[in-house]
Amino acid sequence: MARAITLIRSASLSDVAEYAYAATAPADSRLIFLAGACPLNDDGSTAAIGDYAGQALKAVENMRAALAAAGASPQDVISTRVLVASARREDLVSAWEVVRDSFADHDVPSTLMGVTVLGYKDQLVEIEAVAAVLDS
Repeated sequence: MARAITLIRSASLSDVAEYAYAATAPADSRLIFLAGACPLNDDGSTAAIGDYAGQALKAVENMRAALAAAGASPQDVISTRVLVASARREDLVSAWEVVRDSFADHDVPSTLMGVTVLGYKDQLVEIEAVAAVLDS
């Protein structure tokens, strides 16, 4: 399957970031905007209470399900935003490492943000994503 995404790196920017700095999709691609993937179990309860990495893993699982329902995969994601309910850098990094590793070498542009609170009881992590696919 042809991919719509082109990841862009710049030699004039630091190579410390573990993601591409930009990405493009051709004009004929179909964009998919995902609501924030939350760490919710099938019954609506919050998974992995108190565990940033565990909640990130469940949110990634739910993001993958939403992508599949839209006819896409993680390799079609063009950008992400990872929200973590914490002011501690260690907590943000714990969630980020799970999300980053889930994309393997498809290192999409991403923003990692510490926030005060998220929408569900005991929720610590949420992942927003945009994907692009070429429908043949």
